Amino acid sequence: MTKADIRFDALQSDLWIGGQWRPAADGARFDVMNPHDETTLASVASATLDDADAALDAAEAAMADWAAKTPRHRSEVLRRAYHLMTERLDDIARLITLENGKAGTDARGEAAYAAEFFRWFAEEAVRVPGHLGRGPASGARILVQHKPAGLAVLVTPWNYPAAMGTRKIAPALAAGCGVIIKPASETPLTMLALMPILEEAGVPPGLVNVLPSRRTGALVDHLLHDPRVRVVSFTGSTGVGRTLLKSAADQVLTPAMELGGNAPLIVFEDADLDTAVEGALLAKMRNLGEACTAANRFYVHEAIHDAFVEAFAARMTGLKVGNGLEEGVDVGPLVNASTRDKVAGFVADALEKGARLVCGGKAPEGKGFHYPPTVLADVPETADCVRDEIFGPVAAIQRFSDEADVIARANDTEYGLVAYVFTADIRRGLRVCEALDYGMVGLNRGLVSDPAAPFGGTKQSGLGREGGTEGMLEFMETQYISTEW
Repeated sequence: MTKADIRFDALQSDLWIGGQWRPAADGARFDVMNPHDETTLASVASATLDDADAALDAAEAAMADWAAKTPRHRSEVLRRAYHLMTERLDDIARLITLENGKAGTDARGEAAYAAEFFRWFAEEAVRVPGHLGRGPASGARILVQHKPAGLAVLVTPWNYPAAMGTRKIAPALAAGCGVIIKPASETPLTMLALMPILEEAGVPPGLVNVLPSRRTGALVDHLLHDPRVRVVSFTGSTGVGRTLLKSAADQVLTPAMELGGNAPLIVFEDADLDTAVEGALLAKMRNLGEACTAANRFYVHEAIHDAFVEAFAARMTGLKVGNGLEEGVDVGPLVNASTRDKVAGFVADALEKGARLVCGGKAPEGKGFHYPPTVLADVPETADCVRDEIFGPVAAIQRFSDEADVIARANDTEYGLVAYVFTADIRRGLRVCEALDYGMVGLNRGLVSDPAAPFGGTKQSGLGREGGTEGMLEFMETQYISTEW
């Protein structure tokens, strides 16, 4: 079987180091579960510290040559990766659904989104900015260029098994860096399955290494204390991000941190109801709500509150729950039992404190970690779901009447990743967007993620940006040369 014939239903389950599949140094493995029926998909190698050292050696050796390649060469490799991944979107989506649970439409959307990062950074690779100027006082020439920062450690979450990896791998390779990626233990299979694509595209052996492991804390800490590592890029919870920042401080690494969110969604009285409902549905239910960008707190003006709740609940009730591999299913299972139980706990807490259940609210019987689309109205400020990230298919709706008040309520959180605003008044919309303390705002849109845009937040939602021009610069160092002629 040739590399081009490799199919994604032939699951790869070993470590990918130096362009080769290999078991963990001590032979340890762990099981990956299908969240729909709780069956075991595969037994995956669990990387050790020795494996981490081998990956560092491989990445260091490969990067020496890769960094010296022309930007055009790196661009063409990334472009081929985009085309090869696009040809296999259905296979990739199927694997995403198997290990993550998300419905087929969501999985195909993620696969296409993930591939797009290779195309975007193929274009950015040849447009690294530079500067030539003259010091006003000294008269010296000022030359500014950007160089590959060094080896990068990439730590990705389970909610987007393909896209969170490609969003980091693509800019790192465009910048000229070698990488070691640690995928989430719940969903390592998709990232492993992407490695034959990168190999076929022309990525040199050792430049990208994948280390699934149940020993995440010790493994990542070990990597971050190796002097060859210069960048750590992490997507995940704020709590884990703080821990990684402490480890990164020991080596003064460049941190790129995309952390938690608590997104407000504001619907003003003049908003087009259909636009607001459909935008809210996308902002809430994309990826089953298991996204840092998911709308968490809904603030709906009292003048249209009842109409919005009725229309939104009707759309939520109409979503079909089931096996994500089946056609017509809109909502697959949550990723694991603890996530489902946490979501159920948020609902129970809100109802106990006075919220009104409009639809959903009860997990079905039987196997799998399913939870129905749920709408809660009249949710009090004391409810846990108002302060914490729900990460599930639950919309917590509150009323408001005053613009200044709703802005203050929306900003009253330690997080600042994304917010959503719906209004027919563009002047008010832009005014409110500027007043919101968030790194991203969707104005009359329920989707903000775009490879061409700088993705990231303020406050406890992270440091740095992914995507856009900024995403590649996270993996580069600025060098200034002073000279005269």
